[in-house]
Amino acid sequence: MKFPSLIRKQFCKQPIWLTLYGEGLDEDGAPVVVYDRNELYPSGALKPSDTLYGDPLYCNFQEEVKTIFTADKKRVQANGILLIPFDIIPSAATISGGYAIINGVKRDIVQGVKARNPDGTVNFVELDVI
Repeated sequence: MKFPSLIRKQFCKQPIWLTLYGEGLDEDGAPVVVYDRNELYPSGALKPSDTLYGDPLYCNFQEEVKTIFTADKKRVQANGILLIPFDIIPSAATISGGYAIINGVKRDIVQGVKARNPDGTVNFVELDVI
């Protein structure tokens, strides 16, 4: 049985560059990288170029910005959700973290969810960023 895609590709227009970490650590104590498109964005001073490095990954990006008032000052916090309409790393069972570059801003991934169909296949990937 074929299940419908809950995130439609036609609505995924935001280009992103990802580095995703899997479970565990490597021999140096660093997180295990399971997906890396960092070569598309080699430094903080350069802007990514589709003509030089190929197409980026496209997603549906929803952003939420809120102001938090503390005792000494106010702080603005930006959160977002990246919705990717397919399984970008089928070899990895989970996504434990990483970072995404969206609109030239590097954001940390705090949670990764692979939304599954009843038969166990992945329908879409949701990444929460701050």
